[in-house]
Amino acid sequence: MRHYSVKGMSCAACSARVEKAVIRLDGVESVSVSLLTNSMIVNGTATDEEVIKAVVDAGYDAEVAKQDRDYAMDGAASGTEMSEEKVHSDEESELKKRFLISILLLLPLMYVSMGHMMWGWPLPDRFTDNHIAMGLYQLLLTTIIMVINQRFFVSGYRSLAHGSPNMDTLVALGATASYGYSIYALFAMSDEMVHGTMEAVEKYMDEFYFESAATILTLITLGKLLEARSKGKTTDALKGLMRLAPKRATILVDGEWQEVAVERVKCGDVFAVKAGESIPVDGIITEGSCAVDEASLTGESIPVDKEVGDTVSAATINRSGYIRCEATRVGQDTTLSRIIQMVSDSAATKAPIAKIADRVSGVFVPVVMVIALVAMLVWLLAGKTMGFALSMGISVLVISCPCALGLATPVAIMVGNGVGAKNGILFKTATALEQAGKVTAIALDKTGTITKGEPEVTDIIPGEGITEDELLTLAYKLEQRSEHPLARAIVNYYESGKKASDSDCADWGGTAMDTDICDYETFPGNGLKAVISGKKVYGGNARFITGYVDMTRINQAHTDKLANEGKTPLYFCRENKKDGYDFLGIIAVSDVIREDSTDAIKELKAMGIHVVMLTGDNERTAEAIGARVGVDDVIAGVLPDGKEEVIRGLKQKYERVAMVGDGINDAPALMAADVGIAIGAGTDIAIDSADVVLMKNSIQDVTKTIKLSKATIKNIHGNLFWAFFYNVIGIPLAAGLWYPVFGWKLNPMFGAAAMSLSSFCVVTNALRLNLVKLDKTGNNILNNKKEKGGDSKMEKTMVIEGMMCGHCEARVKKALLSINGVEEAVVSHEKGTAVVKLNTAVENSTLRDAVEAQDYRVVRIN
Repeated sequence: MRHYSVKGMSCAACSARVEKAVIRLDGVESVSVSLLTNSMIVNGTATDEEVIKAVVDAGYDAEVAKQDRDYAMDGAASGTEMSEEKVHSDEESELKKRFLISILLLLPLMYVSMGHMMWGWPLPDRFTDNHIAMGLYQLLLTTIIMVINQRFFVSGYRSLAHGSPNMDTLVALGATASYGYSIYALFAMSDEMVHGTMEAVEKYMDEFYFESAATILTLITLGKLLEARSKGKTTDALKGLMRLAPKRATILVDGEWQEVAVERVKCGDVFAVKAGESIPVDGIITEGSCAVDEASLTGESIPVDKEVGDTVSAATINRSGYIRCEATRVGQDTTLSRIIQMVSDSAATKAPIAKIADRVSGVFVPVVMVIALVAMLVWLLAGKTMGFALSMGISVLVISCPCALGLATPVAIMVGNGVGAKNGILFKTATALEQAGKVTAIALDKTGTITKGEPEVTDIIPGEGITEDELLTLAYKLEQRSEHPLARAIVNYYESGKKASDSDCADWGGTAMDTDICDYETFPGNGLKAVISGKKVYGGNARFITGYVDMTRINQAHTDKLANEGKTPLYFCRENKKDGYDFLGIIAVSDVIREDSTDAIKELKAMGIHVVMLTGDNERTAEAIGARVGVDDVIAGVLPDGKEEVIRGLKQKYERVAMVGDGINDAPALMAADVGIAIGAGTDIAIDSADVVLMKNSIQDVTKTIKLSKATIKNIHGNLFWAFFYNVIGIPLAAGLWYPVFGWKLNPMFGAAAMSLSSFCVVTNALRLNLVKLDKTGNNILNNKKEKGGDSKMEKTMVIEGMMCGHCEARVKKALLSINGVEEAVVSHEKGTAVVKLNTAVENSTLRDAVEAQDYRVVRIN
């Protein structure tokens, strides 16, 4: 994929002409030209010289876009070479200057041509009854205005000479016809004055169209100015991302800290970030801890706690703490730069729906020119004067607006992409943005998508005569050397909670922290064995433990309940003094369902989408999880290549199928789906294979993706309807179709005003996408506003780590209820949550401090 900047395009006919010229080249596979960003993307083997020559031969200028994209230095958006802020600023400045000068000249021109002639406004003595003087005065002012706006004539006639007339051609022809006929009338008037026929002189005075030519150019310039301003706003999100790029970094050089320009940071450098500073590049924390505000990248307003070993991204903000990091990605490889590139590249591509406007735009201008000529001839044959017929033809030329057609799709795509970027939703192409809203079935990978992908302890069921703490402590000591995910779940649970006390372990002759462990042995696929304080301890699956303990003594109701809930039970036993084994109990482990998965799936189903869960788990576990989250179908025991086959099967039953996944094994299925959606924390290969990337680990963003797509397509439909409706109604009116019936005749100046506003209306309508509401509560989340003080939300859910039992629940509940404004607190150590109901606004920090004062960790507050 190569990027080019194209200059000289003024309407959809121009972009269509450039596309046709380039696609004809040998070796070009595809080409996409964006009128909005004046950019072009070409796929194929054709050389840059061949591509540029084709564009130049079509009547436009082109150059290879800047590939060394240093966002931190110059804010270039991507290979599309947008540099939106500068481009639109320069364009607006030029148009504003042209418009101001034109309007200052147009006002005195209109005073004479309309004020004096129609309403008798006074003129200096030398002009009174001196029609030649008035004609020369109008000629002079109109000529200056035409020179000031010569760009229309240069572009319009050059395009006409290349056989590709555009909107500028219509404006140039209309203004030239008005100007040329007025000059003819001026010379005819002078001839009549020489021969002394004053009645004929006054008749020719009414044939002047100087003010029409000047007004057409001034109003079209005004329309272009309004359009440029609105187009600049469509890239606000992208420009906002570019402004986030840090400019300076503090790095360690020869044992000393130095502040340098961010582009000097290299991979492997050590950099430091204080509280309140932006993180300059992507890196890994090597020292310290902090809370990072990642709202700029993910849209998530709650800071994320980071410790040694965690990754940090450029442009995020360290809200508290001091950290040292090792740089892993710099320059255009940072997460921020990749997001900017993805958003801008998506805006430069075309959605399938744009092909409708492209096909019409390709023939629009020639057809309008023919209609204008036919209208003139018909009215001349009908016996009307040349001035009347010319007025009709000019009105047709200047009211027609191919720009509205050309901008209808790209401006909506650009704004939609910007809204997505603000919410951590990245569309790789305009096609993905369009297709996401048309999905009728969606397949969700279970692990890492519906669930967290990290097994957690959910139940602790001690055996007879054994305490929960004793069971957990022995299990921890047995499992702490294992790298198995289930073993890690027990270790993490123990280390994050309250450690067992020495007294809990008195009966087996040791303490929680200093007991010797030896003879450690692993039985792959079954379990573990170790000697702890001189006694053998075993842990593993039921089949493994049956070899040491009579499993018939175990409460079968417990095991059945756990299995039905999709949990994996781990059994433990310990050698006793009678040369037998005592059953210690069961610790159930499960890949915990994400907090928002159930609500998100319910919302997807409410949209009429068939939801399928794919997993490699056994059928019983899969069915249990599927039932809990409410999916329509569960397909279990699926291997990576099997997921792709499932997607292909779904595509035969449903019109459009989306796949949501996060791992390497999801890549084939993501590519096979009509729309592949990768969870942001997934692997690079999964992200590369997807059409949409979700920066947050939230399935709720899948529903937001679909909502945003639907809103964007609805906006495009509205834009296209307006553009077609405007031209279908306006052109017949301008041609005088209704004149014989109703006496309606359109003045060319009103036609120019309508044309100047049509594109502005289309762009302004697209900007309404910034108001779209994506969250189910109806709040506008697009501003990513942080909580200040309290908020209006009367219920908050706190995710808390470290609660292990009912005693923990009681402590947390007591702490929360002691806060003024907390009406009720429902705490669950099994879910790891506290649902707090408020009767007044309470700061998140107040809730967090109250819980953490009890030695528990608050992960986040929703």
